[in-house]
Amino acid sequence: MNREDLDKQVPVADGLYSSRLADGRLYDTIAPMQVVVVPVTPFQQNCSLLRCDSSPAGAVIDPGGDIDQILATAAAEGIDIGKILLTHAHIDHAGATAELAQRLGIPIEGPQREDQFWIDKLPDQARMFGFPPAAAFTPARWLQQGDRVTVGDEELEVLHTPGHTPGHVVYFHRRDRIAFVGDVLFAGSIGRTDFPRGDFPTLVASITERLWPLGDDVSFVPGHGPTSTFGEERRSNPFVGDAALARAP
Repeated sequence: MNREDLDKQVPVADGLYSSRLADGRLYDTIAPMQVVVVPVTPFQQNCSLLRCDSSPAGAVIDPGGDIDQILATAAAEGIDIGKILLTHAHIDHAGATAELAQRLGIPIEGPQREDQFWIDKLPDQARMFGFPPAAAFTPARWLQQGDRVTVGDEELEVLHTPGHTPGHVVYFHRRDRIAFVGDVLFAGSIGRTDFPRGDFPTLVASITERLWPLGDDVSFVPGHGPTSTFGEERRSNPFVGDAALARAP
């Protein structure tokens, strides 16, 4: 099994997921806010760099590792990283957070407070999965359902989406119709729920009650693998697609 599959529910009929999201800009032609996705760590986690449309002000979502690669990409794209945004605190998403925040002198925002125990376990997670040493930290701001975060003049809405982890959040840019969903939803799959305090019904509810109402036209960057749209997942996802839910007991 590929390492990025560790965070997915894998449908037996579809086999293994092996697609990769290449480095480079994703939405330059359809979204004024610049988005650059940098796959990091052996888990190929999609770390996202955001840049305000009107200034170099930027943020990084889920710096799981490979700090030098993240910083080199930001420099090449003219992105001034001013804060770290976290969807959740698994090692491949948060492993480099403390070091990057200290190196740049920037605040950490998110996830929701219920992920504190995962943050506290980052040193243990690093040892367990063979990552470089990772330090625990305290975010400057815990996030809740309905909060807003800013990146320069850009504003992203915060949705609390537990199930994969209890404190998982999603960031949604309403004008540009793009969401950064961490390990809640993937192209053709959903997040694992067999980790401590994961819960399958809760995850399904997070997706169907908080993501689907945003609209079928919303594109999303998942924690691993290729991008998709909510509409495509409603049509074809074997776990949370409309047909799958209709068959559920």
